Amino acid sequence: MPNLFANLECLTLENPNAGDSDACVIWLHGLGASCNDFANLLPELQLDENARIRFIFPQAPTMPVTVNSGYEMPAWYDLLSLDVNRKFNAEHLSQASAAIADIIERQIAAGIDSTRILIAGFSQGGAVAYDVALNSTKPLAGLMALSTYFATSATCHFAGQNQRLPISVQHGSNDEVVVPELAAQAEAVLTAQGYQFDSHRYPMAHEVCREQTADISDFINRCLPAQT
Repeated sequence: MPNLFANLECLTLENPNAGDSDACVIWLHGLGASCNDFANLLPELQLDENARIRFIFPQAPTMPVTVNSGYEMPAWYDLLSLDVNRKFNAEHLSQASAAIADIIERQIAAGIDSTRILIAGFSQGGAVAYDVALNSTKPLAGLMALSTYFATSATCHFAGQNQRLPISVQHGSNDEVVVPELAAQAEAVLTAQGYQFDSHRYPMAHEVCREQTADISDFINRCLPAQT
């Protein structure tokens, strides 16, 4: 299978008033979306103005998606079913995870310590974020799982370097695309593996709400505090 994830395009944003970045958030969009989706959310967040955080928004490649009748759209992997036992193209997800791990390595090479790198993902992007963060042998700053599910929980290595990784699970109680049961399943796996995590539910569908932006802000500020 060709690697669709080689040389991913990324939108990169820095705090122009805070000096050289010493932290990084890598934020993955959902199925059919774009790297601009969460970049457009940044002005709504209440982040420490002194924080020197680089935000990287990778763009998923375009591919046919089975559950959408083979229609081509940005996707991190082909999705084969939408039930709670979701079937997906495991090779695609593995390639996507490796591509994000490569972005982490490039940030480390650029001078950002791995403990200052936070992984976030929405929906499909969140499934990749789970896989990246909990398999990583580099100690990371945090994992933010937004309206998503842990697709690779049965094959994850749960690397010891991130056993104490701060995790925030955020989900809409009215989500009909990724039903709340999938968030609960992910939390059950995290609990069984000994992880500590924050669990948030919001009266929303498959989206991000205003109440949630405060929790996103708090989590980023807590995981990536400004350094003097």
